[in-house]
Amino acid sequence: MKRIIYIITVGILLSGWACAPRPGVTPKSETGQSADQLFLSAENLFQAKSYARALALYEQYLLRFPEASLAPAAWMKIGIINAQLGNYDEARRVYQNLISEYPDSSFSRDARFEILYTFYKQGAFQEIISRARSLLETAESPDLIMRTYALIGDAYLEMGFPLDAIQYYAEARRHATELEQEAIHLKLKAAIAQLNSDEVAILMDSSEAALPMAYLLFQLGLNYTMEERYADALNVLEEFTTRYPEHESAILAETLIEEIKKNAIFRRYTLGCLLPLSGPYQTFGYRALKGIELALDQFSSQNGNPAINLIVKDTGGDEDKTREALQQLGEEQVAAIIGPMVTAGIAAREAQDKGIPIIAITQKDNIAEIGDNVFRNFITPKMQVQTLAYYAVTVLGIERFAILYPDENYGNTFMNLFWDQLIEKGGKVVGLEPYNPEHTDFAEPIKKIVGLYYEIPGDLKARMTSESEIEDKFDQDQNQEQSSGSREPKEQAEEEEKEPEPIVDFEAIFIPDAPKKAGLVIPQLAYYDIKDVLLLGTNLWHSDTLIEMAEQYVQGAIMPDGFFMESESPQVRYFVEKFEETYEEKPGFIEAVTYDSAMLLLNIVSNPEIRFRSEIREALLNLFEFQGVTGATHFDENGDAIKKLHLLTIKGKKFVELEQY
Repeated sequence: MKRIIYIITVGILLSGWACAPRPGVTPKSETGQSADQLFLSAENLFQAKSYARALALYEQYLLRFPEASLAPAAWMKIGIINAQLGNYDEARRVYQNLISEYPDSSFSRDARFEILYTFYKQGAFQEIISRARSLLETAESPDLIMRTYALIGDAYLEMGFPLDAIQYYAEARRHATELEQEAIHLKLKAAIAQLNSDEVAILMDSSEAALPMAYLLFQLGLNYTMEERYADALNVLEEFTTRYPEHESAILAETLIEEIKKNAIFRRYTLGCLLPLSGPYQTFGYRALKGIELALDQFSSQNGNPAINLIVKDTGGDEDKTREALQQLGEEQVAAIIGPMVTAGIAAREAQDKGIPIIAITQKDNIAEIGDNVFRNFITPKMQVQTLAYYAVTVLGIERFAILYPDENYGNTFMNLFWDQLIEKGGKVVGLEPYNPEHTDFAEPIKKIVGLYYEIPGDLKARMTSESEIEDKFDQDQNQEQSSGSREPKEQAEEEEKEPEPIVDFEAIFIPDAPKKAGLVIPQLAYYDIKDVLLLGTNLWHSDTLIEMAEQYVQGAIMPDGFFMESESPQVRYFVEKFEETYEEKPGFIEAVTYDSAMLLLNIVSNPEIRFRSEIREALLNLFEFQGVTGATHFDENGDAIKKLHLLTIKGKKFVELEQY
């Protein structure tokens, strides 16, 4: 816009000169062109964007007519052309020369702004902010002040500070003409669109009259919609349409209101359940269902709680059936979903697309990372090794560990995770050996872990033999003094070569395997004199099978688990009592974790303040130490459960819970 003003100004000057009588004779160039004619020729080329030719004529003009009245205008055009061509350093040199030579010219004041603009084109936004203060202190023209404030706002916006940009745009708006108001208004809209909800709220509390409050209110409603804060979004958008019914965004606001109301419709007292009730995993599915049904029964029996409807769908452990079942739950407008177990991945993706909160019951990696509506409540390998490593290193003070693990996915996963946790907590792995999970004889990996497998080097063996011979000679001399003088034949008197002793330089050994396999491995440790070391295992060790196979060898072994039926916890004792009373059998971890998951959702959806599914999600994320039968539970920012696991040890034929750790 300013460049247009320059052109108009020059045009008026030229027009005035053409019409007014001029005393004397207008200077002419050596070719016969007058100063006015030469300048006009340069102007015509400039308007035609023939910048190189225009630049040459402007330079000729200054060379031939340095004292002419349009010399400052020529310097300005030379600076502008250099800036247009990307020669910003040269443009600044020209502008600075103009300021020095013609300090009182209006072009000089404009040149100071153009210097700032070259920095903007080069992305030196902080340079603009630093230099603009001095320009504002001396500027008198409202136009120059307006453009400077606007440029500072542009710099802040480019730097990613829309809130600061808006403050300077508001200042620019105060000094803008009616024609310029629209341009500043567009800048304000662009900056407001980049604000987060908190920043919009800050501006709305401001008394700044130059701010477009209607746009701020609409942006706040839009932000709340994008954040799925639907209750807040409805309140703000409805206020916006009431206060500004003729606003250009009013129609869009009404559309958003309709969409929110349409998509937010759900049956808040209806929960969905996806479980494998047929197929190869049906045993686990029915165990999980018992936990959920018991939770619903216990919740419904409490006075004041609303009646909750549970819709159960069979996945069959099949992805297609899972997808179809979840589609049906979506049509039933369920508030949230519990499960599935085997096909959690496909269910999580479908639920995320439909905006339905889901608590998957699975150990699979990265499930919760699928989306913000996806949660996972289960015991994971990482939870287990964190618990073991913390207790062994921090509580017991153990520093040196060995890991003996099956060379397959389960063993490798636990080996790596446990090793990482030991490093994090200051422990050290001094022995590491895999074994074939198909074998029953583990002599080879056990010998390796204590230094018995590899042959002793010759020089070391010779030194050991020499030392042994000296000791033997001393013993022989002592025996001769006590004997009758008779000696046995030499070949019978020689002692057999001694077997080397195992090097057990670790205080604990971690064996991540199932109880049947661990029950074979552990007795063989004792056979090779690996004794008085702490045995560490995974939750799979919490099985009577392990005690039956290796009772005398597993005393004092430690393992984590998510559920311990004999716990002294009041929640656990109540759950076990009610479960046995209802189903005439004992519950396990699957029944317990689905019971907890159901109780979580039942308590949330019964809250009268819950109006939208997004608020169910937020309630899960903001959960604080839910005291369930699988331990104190909350969810991290990704939706993964964080639990304090039980730590168990073996005493006699029983598993016993360790004291609080």
